Amino acid sequence: MAFLPLVALKVALNYLLNLPSGLTNMLPASARLRKSSEISAVMKSGTRFSAKLVVLHVANGTSGQSKVAFAVGKNVGNSVIRHRVTRQLRHIVSPVLSKFPIGSHVVVRALPPAATATFTQLTENLEFAMTKVPKP
Repeated sequence: MAFLPLVALKVALNYLLNLPSGLTNMLPASARLRKSSEISAVMKSGTRFSAKLVVLHVANGTSGQSKVAFAVGKNVGNSVIRHRVTRQLRHIVSPVLSKFPIGSHVVVRALPPAATATFTQLTENLEFAMTKVPKP
C-alpha cells in the first residue's frame, strides 16, 4: 500500500501540468495598482460605470499598461466574504484586462449585494459595466 500515495501524487501532478490555459491565468503584479494615492486618484477623478454588483472607476494612466485595483469595503461583509469576492473579481478581470483602453487605471469597487452573488452573476455584472467603457 505504500505506492498509493505516490500514484495519487503522480495523478495530481499530471492534472496540474495539463490544466487548460484559461484555468491558470493570474493577474500579473505589473498589472496591479498598489499605491493608495493612485487608487484614490482613480476613484476621485475617474469615470464611473455602474452595475448592480460592481462599479468600475476608469481613468487615464501614465503607464503603457492597464492596471487594476479592487475595493471591497466592510459593507460587503466580514473578512472571509470580502476576500472571496476579491478573489472572484480578480479571476474575472485578469483575462479581460486587455479590453480596457491601453494605459488606463481601473478600480473595481464591489457593492454590498456582491457578497451573496454567484461567480456567474459577478461575471455578468462586470461584463455589463465593461460594455459602458468607451473604446479607444
